[in-house]
Amino acid sequence: MKKKLKDFFEHQFEEALIDEIIDAGEVKFYREGEYLLNINENVNFFPFLLNGVFKVLREDKNGNEVVMYFLERGDTCACVFINSLNAQKTCIRAVAETDSEVILIHVNKFDDWMVKYPSFRNYVLESYNLRLKEMMEAIDTLAFKKMDERLLKYLRDKVQVLRTTSLNTTHQDIAYDMNTSRVVISRLLKQLENEGKIKLKRNNIDILSI
Repeated sequence: MKKKLKDFFEHQFEEALIDEIIDAGEVKFYREGEYLLNINENVNFFPFLLNGVFKVLREDKNGNEVVMYFLERGDTCACVFINSLNAQKTCIRAVAETDSEVILIHVNKFDDWMVKYPSFRNYVLESYNLRLKEMMEAIDTLAFKKMDERLLKYLRDKVQVLRTTSLNTTHQDIAYDMNTSRVVISRLLKQLENEGKIKLKRNNIDILSI
């Protein structure tokens, strides 16, 4: 495991930091559908995603969810930094899209590493910047794009993070992620199929050209 982690981090962090991550980290495995974190939880760790994909969702007061962004290999979740450092409960939910592997670091390492290691400081700042851009893009999508445009973006994002053009999902799952009805999603997917952009199968969508 140590060699695997050294190989994973070698181009990103100083060797001394890699050794500290290995010593301080807890490697955990999450099956598809399991939560890395849930809304209103107290979190005392920050994650490095070693393998797999998580989707990050927000929930309104009525329990309706919408996907904000995806986390993939090499990512962390900047929102967790904020919540853990400020001792606040989480306002997001992170769910494994695929079987995933994560190394968890206790938050008490954060301040020390920010001072000691320039690579870690840059990594955190880049993560904040990336997540902010993604959340702004999600807000713009919700506010200004029509549902068919939102669906296309959703499919493109899934293809990119999962690195496959064959998506194992249902119309209802997509409707949950986009906070709309299954009927609307089914109609729009059929429209995309008629345009030759996708091929619909049972619990599966083949992406042809989007």
